[in-house]
Amino acid sequence: MSEVRDIHEGDREHWRRLFREYGVFYKSDFSDAVLDGVWAWLMDAESDLCAVVAVDDGRAYGFAHYRAVPDTFTAAQEWYLDDLYVEPGHRGSGAGSALIDAVAERAASDGGGKLRWITAADNTTAQSVYDKVATRTTWVTYEKQT
Repeated sequence: MSEVRDIHEGDREHWRRLFREYGVFYKSDFSDAVLDGVWAWLMDAESDLCAVVAVDDGRAYGFAHYRAVPDTFTAAQEWYLDDLYVEPGHRGSGAGSALIDAVAERAASDGGGKLRWITAADNTTAQSVYDKVATRTTWVTYEKQT
């Protein structure tokens, strides 16, 4: 792995390809409208959504989306890692851990707090990385369409 840095405008096409691949992995077909909407958030300095990318020779091959959220248990800020993806050819290179570490560093420099995320129960490949860099919790996630 070469570098992890904040995403910027020049990463748009690589990010679009990676985000589409991420969607396929989770059985979601992201429309152009979704891709454009998420990209607009990432490029908007006023948006809560941020991203870092793993880059080699100027080409992004992984990303992490994250945001600050209020924590009602501490009345402080904590962080949520929304999405993390590394293209298959770079898995096992340490890129996933490096992306998580980069998000944690940015969170620490902006007040700290917990960094949390979820993954699919059957995503054992990702869990093997997550178990090395974080503590698995006992929380169960629910969702309801509104």
